[in-house]
Amino acid sequence: MGLDLSLPLDDRWLPKSVLCLRDYNLTKFSKDVIAGITVGLVALPLAMAFAIASGLTPQAGIYCAMVTGFLISAFGGSKTQIGGPTGAFVVVVSGIVAAHGIDGLFMCTMMAGVLLVVLGATSMGSAVKFIPRPVVVGFTNGIAVLIASTQIKDFFGLQLAKVPGEFWLRMKALAASSPTWSARATLLAVCTVAVMLLCRAFSNRIPGPIVAMLGATVAANLLKLPVETIGTRFVGGIPSGLPHLVIPHWHARLVTGLLGPAFTVAMLGAIESLMSAVVSDRMSNDRHNPNVELIGQGIANIVSPMFGGLPATGAIARTATNIRSGAQSPIAGIIHALTLLCVLLFAAPLASYIPMAALAGILMIVAYNMGEWREIPQLLKLTKTDISVWLVTFGLTVFADLTVAVEAGMILAALLFITRVANTTTVSQVTDEYIEDGRIHILQDK
Repeated sequence: MGLDLSLPLDDRWLPKSVLCLRDYNLTKFSKDVIAGITVGLVALPLAMAFAIASGLTPQAGIYCAMVTGFLISAFGGSKTQIGGPTGAFVVVVSGIVAAHGIDGLFMCTMMAGVLLVVLGATSMGSAVKFIPRPVVVGFTNGIAVLIASTQIKDFFGLQLAKVPGEFWLRMKALAASSPTWSARATLLAVCTVAVMLLCRAFSNRIPGPIVAMLGATVAANLLKLPVETIGTRFVGGIPSGLPHLVIPHWHARLVTGLLGPAFTVAMLGAIESLMSAVVSDRMSNDRHNPNVELIGQGIANIVSPMFGGLPATGAIARTATNIRSGAQSPIAGIIHALTLLCVLLFAAPLASYIPMAALAGILMIVAYNMGEWREIPQLLKLTKTDISVWLVTFGLTVFADLTVAVEAGMILAALLFITRVANTTTVSQVTDEYIEDGRIHILQDK
């Protein structure tokens, strides 16, 4: 992969946070403060919801959003990227926890972080853009379906002790428990979805998730609705104070089994973070550095488990909120992390009153938004090969295993790339007449 010589050698490996300080001023800082606080409030309910959906405690999501949000902004290659836990990791994280436990998740996250650093350091960040669109859309469609299916229980207040990990078994168990649905929980979840949609319709700058979560929490407690809350599911709620720095225990017997999941986490993280960075570039008229971005993502994922966090990547929705709120530099992302820290220190006990149905409603919107359903009509206009690749990737993601889907997707991506290169390559005889006419340029070392 060639080097971008349009930038000075030193600048190519500097984080955006350092480059942006060269012309930083008080006006930009004030805008960053407003944007950072806004996106921090948006990130709060999402971080808790992603952690709970992954089979972890809500504080794990806050720790992750706080630590990785700070590190990705400080060491990444995008000016306005916001990092943290995302929906893309919900399915793979829950699978890792079920198979290998919390220690296995922490090991896997750190291994994925190392892979991301290696990808960035070897200038492989630019190669991610060559992954075919049908593969990416197949992943996101499948993950969206899986996330939505994991939230059906809390959305309808079903009485189900444990939700199975496999899709078909999960849907069968949910159908069997449908008579236990709660009208109050369902109404609360529907109202949460409605509030988020209304906020978006009224203004993109209104933090829909936090408004919906606060409204549902106040309504549930004022009306004394008998619905499950964070406090009733997680005894003690969310503890106040800073997370403890702990070096995860490494088990040699788990390393081999975690290589596949670590590769999956790294690839999903690379794809989503660089997709988010491209969106950020378009909205802010900037250009990210993909290699530095992957290094920043890798550092964040290496450190996250040391504070009890889960895998993280760039978050498209939060990044868009950050830009719409006026962010000027990575300082906004750092302030977003500090906002979460303040919430953790001074308002953590209040999280016990948040209804699980409200978080399920928020995640239903997240699942729909990340699904890229509008891409499907465009995909159907492509070749039969592209459509087949999309369907295979989608099917493997939903019905098989995300690790298998990622590995198969990478193989399909490579085969598609080779096929297209072969189809666009012309082989012809080079004669002296071609050279004399200037139709062929021969490059010689001088």
